[in-house]
Amino acid sequence: MTGHHGAVPDEELLQGGVANAGAVRRVGTRVCRPANPHSPTIHALLRHVRAAGFDGVPEPLHVDDAGREWLRYIPGDVPRPPFPAWSQSDDVLGSMARLLRRFHDATTGFVVPEGATWSTEMALPGGGDVICHNDVCPENVVFRDGSAVALLDFDFAAPGSRTFDLASFARMCVPIDAPEDAAVVGFADRDPFARLRLVADAYGLAPDRSELVDTLGLQIAHRGAFVRRRVEAGDAAFKKMWNDTGGAARYERRHRWFEEHRPRFFDTVG
Repeated sequence: MTGHHGAVPDEELLQGGVANAGAVRRVGTRVCRPANPHSPTIHALLRHVRAAGFDGVPEPLHVDDAGREWLRYIPGDVPRPPFPAWSQSDDVLGSMARLLRRFHDATTGFVVPEGATWSTEMALPGGGDVICHNDVCPENVVFRDGSAVALLDFDFAAPGSRTFDLASFARMCVPIDAPEDAAVVGFADRDPFARLRLVADAYGLAPDRSELVDTLGLQIAHRGAFVRRRVEAGDAAFKKMWNDTGGAARYERRHRWFEEHRPRFFDTVG
Protein backbone atom coordinates (compact mmCIF):
# COMPACT_ATOMS: atom_id res chain seq x y z
CA MET A 1 0.00 0.00 0.00
CA THR A 2 2.16 2.78 -1.27
CA GLY A 3 1.82 6.08 -3.06
CA HIS A 4 1.30 9.77 -2.42
CA HIS A 5 -0.96 10.31 0.56
CA GLY A 6 -1.95 13.97 0.37
CA ALA A 7 -5.13 15.92 -0.47
CA VAL A 8 -6.65 13.77 -3.23
CA PRO A 9 -9.93 13.18 -5.09
CA ASP A 10 -12.46 10.59 -3.95
CA GLU A 11 -10.72 7.84 -5.94
CA GLU A 12 -7.03 7.68 -6.83
CA LEU A 13 -4.51 5.15 -8.04
CA LEU A 14 -1.74 5.09 -5.43
CA GLN A 15 1.62 5.12 -7.17
CA GLY A 16 4.78 3.49 -5.91
CA GLY A 17 5.78 0.08 -4.69
CA VAL A 18 6.82 -2.85 -6.85
CA ALA A 19 4.95 -6.03 -5.93
CA ASN A 20 1.49 -4.43 -6.27
CA ALA A 21 2.33 -1.63 -8.72
CA GLY A 22 -0.79 -0.28 -10.40
CA ALA A 23 -3.14 -2.37 -8.26
CA VAL A 24 -3.65 -0.17 -5.19
CA ARG A 25 -6.45 2.40 -5.10
CA ARG A 26 -7.74 4.89 -2.58
CA VAL A 27 -11.53 5.08 -2.52
CA GLY A 28 -12.62 7.85 -0.18
CA THR A 29 -11.30 7.00 3.27
CA ARG A 30 -10.42 3.42 2.32
CA VAL A 31 -7.63 1.70 0.40
CA CYS A 32 -8.21 -1.32 -1.80
CA ARG A 33 -5.31 -3.61 -2.67
CA PRO A 34 -4.80 -7.26 -3.68
CA ALA A 35 -5.16 -9.72 -0.82
CA ASN A 36 -2.92 -12.77 -0.49
CA PRO A 37 -3.07 -16.08 1.42
CA HIS A 38 -1.52 -14.38 4.46
CA SER A 39 -4.02 -11.46 4.64
CA PRO A 40 -6.13 -12.95 7.50
CA THR A 41 -2.98 -13.35 9.61
CA ILE A 42 -1.79 -9.84 8.75
CA HIS A 43 -5.18 -8.32 9.60
CA ALA A 44 -5.09 -10.08 12.98
CA LEU A 45 -1.62 -8.63 13.57
CA LEU A 46 -2.74 -5.12 12.63
CA ARG A 47 -5.70 -5.35 14.98
CA HIS A 48 -3.41 -6.56 17.78
CA VAL A 49 -0.87 -3.74 17.52
CA ARG A 50 -3.62 -1.13 17.25
CA ALA A 51 -5.28 -2.54 20.38
CA ALA A 52 -1.87 -2.36 22.07
CA GLY A 53 -1.84 1.42 21.45
CA PHE A 54 0.24 1.57 18.28
CA ASP A 55 -1.72 3.47 15.64
CA GLY A 56 1.12 3.54 13.09
CA VAL A 57 -0.45 0.83 10.91
CA PRO A 58 -3.56 0.86 8.73
CA GLU A 59 -6.84 -0.19 10.29
CA PRO A 60 -7.88 -3.43 8.55
CA LEU A 61 -11.50 -3.47 7.38
CA HIS A 62 -12.22 -6.68 5.46
CA VAL A 63 -11.28 -8.96 2.56
CA ASP A 64 -13.98 -9.02 -0.14
CA ASP A 65 -15.19 -11.84 -2.36
CA ALA A 66 -13.08 -10.54 -5.24
CA GLY A 67 -9.87 -11.23 -3.32
CA ARG A 68 -9.16 -7.62 -2.38
CA GLU A 69 -8.32 -6.33 1.07
CA TRP A 70 -9.70 -3.05 2.33
CA LEU A 71 -7.93 -0.87 4.89
CA ARG A 72 -8.40 2.59 6.33
CA TYR A 73 -6.47 5.24 4.39
CA ILE A 74 -3.66 7.01 6.29
CA PRO A 75 -3.09 10.60 5.07
CA GLY A 76 0.45 11.89 4.66
CA ASP A 77 3.40 11.81 2.27
CA VAL A 78 5.04 8.67 0.88
CA PRO A 79 8.31 9.32 -0.99
CA ARG A 80 9.24 7.49 -4.18
CA PRO A 81 12.56 7.21 -6.04
CA PRO A 82 14.40 9.35 -6.79
CA PHE A 83 13.83 10.20 -3.15
CA PRO A 84 13.30 13.90 -2.36
CA ALA A 85 15.86 15.65 -0.18
CA TRP A 86 13.48 16.02 2.78
CA SER A 87 13.08 12.22 3.02
CA GLN A 88 16.83 11.69 3.33
CA SER A 89 17.50 13.79 6.41
CA ASP A 90 18.95 12.28 9.56
CA ASP A 91 15.87 13.41 11.49
CA VAL A 92 13.61 11.48 9.11
CA LEU A 93 15.80 8.38 9.39
CA GLY A 94 15.73 8.55 13.18
CA SER A 95 11.95 8.90 13.21
CA MET A 96 11.66 5.77 11.06
CA ALA A 97 13.84 3.77 13.45
CA ARG A 98 11.78 4.92 16.44
CA LEU A 99 8.56 3.98 14.63
CA LEU A 100 9.93 0.51 13.90
CA ARG A 101 10.87 0.09 17.59
CA ARG A 102 7.33 1.00 18.64
CA PHE A 103 5.91 -1.49 16.14
CA HIS A 104 8.14 -4.30 17.39
CA ASP A 105 7.21 -3.54 20.99
CA ALA A 106 3.50 -3.64 20.09
CA THR A 107 3.81 -7.06 18.44
CA THR A 108 4.89 -8.76 21.67
CA GLY A 109 2.15 -10.96 23.03
CA PHE A 110 0.53 -11.44 19.63
CA VAL A 111 -1.25 -14.79 19.59
CA VAL A 112 -1.05 -16.22 16.09
CA PRO A 113 -4.51 -17.33 14.93
CA GLU A 114 -5.14 -21.00 14.26
CA GLY A 115 -4.26 -21.82 10.68
CA ALA A 116 -2.21 -18.64 10.31
CA THR A 117 0.35 -18.41 7.53
CA TRP A 118 3.19 -15.98 6.91
CA SER A 119 5.25 -15.17 3.83
CA THR A 120 8.65 -16.84 3.93
CA GLU A 121 10.11 -14.78 1.08
CA MET A 122 11.94 -12.23 3.22
CA ALA A 123 11.59 -13.79 6.67
CA LEU A 124 14.28 -14.84 9.11
CA PRO A 125 14.48 -18.65 8.98
CA GLY A 126 13.36 -20.05 12.31
CA GLY A 127 11.36 -16.99 13.30
CA GLY A 128 11.90 -15.03 16.52
CA ASP A 129 10.29 -13.20 19.43
CA VAL A 130 8.71 -10.26 17.55
CA ILE A 131 6.87 -9.85 14.26
CA CYS A 132 9.07 -8.25 11.61
CA HIS A 133 7.79 -6.03 8.83
CA ASN A 134 10.70 -7.16 6.62
CA ASP A 135 10.19 -4.44 3.99
CA VAL A 136 10.56 -1.04 5.67
CA CYS A 137 11.71 1.15 2.81
CA PRO A 138 10.81 4.82 2.23
CA GLU A 139 7.96 3.81 -0.12
CA ASN A 140 6.31 1.87 2.71
CA VAL A 141 6.29 4.66 5.29
CA VAL A 142 3.85 7.57 5.70
CA PHE A 143 5.33 10.90 6.82
CA ARG A 144 3.83 14.09 8.16
CA ASP A 145 5.89 17.22 8.72
CA GLY A 146 9.11 15.27 8.20
CA SER A 147 8.36 12.53 10.74
CA ALA A 148 7.43 8.89 10.14
CA VAL A 149 3.91 8.21 11.41
CA ALA A 150 2.89 4.87 9.89
CA LEU A 151 4.14 1.70 8.23
CA LEU A 152 2.46 0.31 5.11
CA ASP A 153 2.42 -2.96 3.14
CA PHE A 154 2.76 -5.91 5.52
CA ASP A 155 2.71 -8.58 2.80
CA PHE A 156 6.12 -9.92 3.88
CA ALA A 157 5.60 -9.66 7.65
CA ALA A 158 6.63 -12.72 9.65
CA PRO A 159 8.05 -13.72 13.02
CA GLY A 160 11.72 -12.81 13.40
CA SER A 161 14.19 -10.83 15.47
CA ARG A 162 14.50 -7.12 16.13
CA THR A 163 18.04 -7.07 14.77
CA PHE A 164 17.05 -8.83 11.54
CA ASP A 165 14.26 -6.32 10.81
CA LEU A 166 16.43 -3.38 11.83
CA ALA A 167 19.20 -4.58 9.48
CA SER A 168 16.70 -4.94 6.61
CA PHE A 169 15.45 -1.41 7.27
CA ALA A 170 18.97 0.03 7.50
CA ARG A 171 20.07 -1.72 4.31
CA MET A 172 17.31 0.05 2.37
CA CYS A 173 17.07 3.37 4.21
CA VAL A 174 20.58 4.32 5.33
CA PRO A 175 21.15 3.00 2.62
CA ILE A 176 23.90 0.40 2.77
CA ASP A 177 25.10 0.45 -0.81
CA ALA A 178 28.02 1.38 -3.00
CA PRO A 179 27.91 5.20 -3.40
CA GLU A 180 27.26 5.09 -7.15
CA ASP A 181 24.29 2.78 -6.65
CA ALA A 182 22.85 4.79 -3.77
CA ALA A 183 22.92 7.80 -6.10
CA VAL A 184 20.72 6.00 -8.64
CA VAL A 185 17.70 6.29 -6.33
CA GLY A 186 18.60 9.82 -5.28
CA PHE A 187 20.81 9.28 -2.23
CA ALA A 188 23.97 11.37 -2.44
CA ASP A 189 26.50 12.71 0.03
CA ARG A 190 25.12 10.61 2.90
CA ASP A 191 27.50 9.10 5.44
CA PRO A 192 26.38 5.45 5.76
CA PHE A 193 28.57 4.85 8.81
CA ALA A 194 27.14 7.71 10.85
CA ARG A 195 23.63 6.95 9.61
CA LEU A 196 23.82 3.30 10.67
CA ARG A 197 24.91 4.43 14.14
CA LEU A 198 21.98 6.88 14.15
CA VAL A 199 19.60 4.01 13.33
CA ALA A 200 20.98 1.89 16.19
CA ASP A 201 20.81 4.82 18.63
CA ALA A 202 17.29 5.91 17.61
CA TYR A 203 15.99 2.34 17.85
CA GLY A 204 17.59 1.93 21.27
CA LEU A 205 19.82 -1.00 20.40
CA ALA A 206 22.15 -2.26 23.12
CA PRO A 207 25.70 -0.77 23.07
CA ASP A 208 27.22 -3.87 21.44
CA ARG A 209 25.96 -3.54 17.85
CA SER A 210 28.19 -6.23 16.32
CA GLU A 211 25.15 -8.44 15.68
CA LEU A 212 23.60 -5.67 13.59
CA VAL A 213 26.70 -5.39 11.38
CA ASP A 214 26.97 -9.17 11.09
CA THR A 215 23.29 -9.46 10.15
CA LEU A 216 23.73 -6.80 7.49
CA GLY A 217 26.65 -8.78 6.13
CA LEU A 218 24.58 -11.95 5.90
CA GLN A 219 21.72 -10.15 4.14
CA ILE A 220 24.05 -8.45 1.68
CA ALA A 221 25.81 -11.76 0.95
CA HIS A 222 22.54 -13.05 -0.50
CA ARG A 223 23.10 -10.56 -3.37
CA GLY A 224 19.47 -9.61 -3.93
CA ALA A 225 18.15 -13.19 -3.80
CA PHE A 226 14.53 -12.12 -3.26
CA VAL A 227 14.50 -9.74 -6.23
CA ARG A 228 16.38 -12.26 -8.35
CA ARG A 229 13.72 -14.91 -7.64
CA ARG A 230 10.96 -12.53 -8.72
CA VAL A 231 12.88 -11.65 -11.89
CA GLU A 232 13.47 -15.30 -12.75
CA ALA A 233 9.76 -15.96 -12.23
CA GLY A 234 9.00 -13.40 -14.93
CA ASP A 235 7.56 -10.60 -12.77
CA ALA A 236 7.59 -7.56 -15.07
CA ALA A 237 7.68 -4.97 -12.24
CA PHE A 238 10.67 -6.60 -10.59
CA LYS A 239 12.41 -7.02 -13.96
CA LYS A 240 12.12 -3.27 -14.50
CA MET A 241 13.46 -2.50 -11.02
CA TRP A 242 16.30 -5.01 -11.50
CA ASN A 243 17.30 -3.39 -14.79
CA ASP A 244 16.82 0.21 -13.62
CA THR A 245 19.04 -0.29 -10.55
CA GLY A 246 21.88 -2.15 -12.24
CA GLY A 247 20.90 -5.82 -12.09
CA ALA A 248 23.24 -8.46 -10.69
CA ALA A 249 26.26 -6.15 -10.98
CA ARG A 250 24.69 -3.76 -8.48
CA TYR A 251 24.38 -6.48 -5.81
CA GLU A 252 27.92 -7.65 -6.46
CA ARG A 253 29.20 -4.10 -6.02
CA ARG A 254 27.30 -3.73 -2.77
CA HIS A 255 28.73 -6.98 -1.45
CA ARG A 256 32.30 -5.99 -2.31
CA TRP A 257 31.82 -2.48 -0.93
CA PHE A 258 30.35 -3.70 2.36
CA GLU A 259 33.05 -6.31 2.92
CA GLU A 260 35.74 -3.72 2.23
CA HIS A 261 34.20 -1.33 4.77
CA ARG A 262 32.94 -3.85 7.33
CA PRO A 263 35.71 -2.99 9.87
CA ARG A 264 34.75 0.67 9.70
CA PHE A 265 31.10 -0.19 10.35
CA PHE A 266 32.16 -2.16 13.44
CA ASP A 267 34.32 0.76 14.64
CA THR A 268 31.68 3.43 13.95
CA VAL A 269 28.48 1.72 15.02
CA GLY A 270 29.94 0.37 18.27
